[in-house]
Amino acid sequence: MATMDIEGYAKRGLVKRDPDLLEKLTDRILEIKNISRESAERLAGAVITEAKATLDVKDDIIAMQPCGVTMGEFGVGSRGRGDFYAHKKIAEVIGKTSAVCDSGQMDDSGVVKAGGKFVVVTVDGMHSRLSDFPFLAGFHVTRASLRDLYVMGAKPVALLSDIHIADDGDVSKIFDYTAGITTVSDLIGVPLITGSTLRIGGDMVIGERMTGCVGAVGVAEDLTARIQSRPGDVIMVSEGAGGGTVSTTALYFGMHDVVEKTMNVKFLEACKALFDHNLIGKIHAMTDVTNGGIRGDAYEIAGTANVKLVFHEEKLRKLVEPTVLRMLETLKIDYLGVSLDALLIIAPREHAEEIMSAVRSRGVAIDIVGEVQEGSGAYIVINGEEKDFTPRFRESAYTPVKKVVGEETPMTFEEMQKKVDQAAINAIRKKERMLERIRKRPDESAVDGSIQAAVPTDKIKSE
Repeated sequence: MATMDIEGYAKRGLVKRDPDLLEKLTDRILEIKNISRESAERLAGAVITEAKATLDVKDDIIAMQPCGVTMGEFGVGSRGRGDFYAHKKIAEVIGKTSAVCDSGQMDDSGVVKAGGKFVVVTVDGMHSRLSDFPFLAGFHVTRASLRDLYVMGAKPVALLSDIHIADDGDVSKIFDYTAGITTVSDLIGVPLITGSTLRIGGDMVIGERMTGCVGAVGVAEDLTARIQSRPGDVIMVSEGAGGGTVSTTALYFGMHDVVEKTMNVKFLEACKALFDHNLIGKIHAMTDVTNGGIRGDAYEIAGTANVKLVFHEEKLRKLVEPTVLRMLETLKIDYLGVSLDALLIIAPREHAEEIMSAVRSRGVAIDIVGEVQEGSGAYIVINGEEKDFTPRFRESAYTPVKKVVGEETPMTFEEMQKKVDQAAINAIRKKERMLERIRKRPDESAVDGSIQAAVPTDKIKSE
């Protein structure tokens, strides 16, 4: 069943001054909801009334300044060049914080110090194409969130979840999603302790679409943030079979048997082995090979740590689960540009064997696949030739729809960058104005001992 933002539809119709908007919106509602035409028309009328009320808000703080670049056009969420750029801009809007590790360092987790320990917090969104497969969505997003803690050198202590389902979604999705989360939770011994359940857009989004996230909290004695990577270190990568991305590929290309290859916790077992053998302090950096693939991780680490990373393709290839690799190559999907659910470790060469032995003790394959050098950027050696290894505009196209959208950089990317830059500046300025306004605002509760005293009497209506 389709999902539709009926508020967005109404606003677009109002902007176009569509004289048939009420009838068209009624028809759209009836395509999804099994209600009478009379009920659908009443709903459409109410939606249009609400849409008009918020269509042209002029207030400096309430209103947003559109930049004219859409999420899809810029590749936000597609784990490529545009996505990484947008995340840098998010860090600029947040600004410098008192955190030990914040979004400015491009790590997947943030870190603060409390009670003499590092408290590590992360959150991951479920794969959007797994909306119809809640158990898989919950399983893979939980694993992803725990990965982000482990690679910072933290021991997970708690999980939290969030799920949003559109108005017509079946309630069973809540439980299936939660079962996926707690399967990983039970296997690893980290409890799910809180969460939130809401409808997407309330009454304004109809259909069955589901989205959600899982957050995780951990504590650490030492950190393994990417910025600590140093020339002379070696790069190790564990075996990978993929997670949500590979499952999505298998599902939407009709190769459903491949999905089961992704259902494991090998990555998390490998990380637990490092803790059990007290090896975290010997590691300079760890990360999970997720969306954007090794291309994306290499780009981020090299930029954050100001080093050059060199990978060897033939060694990387051997660590991809054979069935998964076969599927990706059959579909002409770049295995270096998608999530493989592999563990990437950067450490001094003298500790490499000890680290790999610990990981292998849990039945997880791992090998040295590259090295860190003086310089900048990321490179890969293929057939003896060193080639550029930066990410494409979007991650590898891994579904039929993504193959149509493509991976190439739009010709207008630089122009879009300027507009995105301005959007970030606008948000920063708004934040600064609001901070100044709130800090200067008198204590309203002190006026006649009541907030109501500040409300004009002509706005107060009797019940």
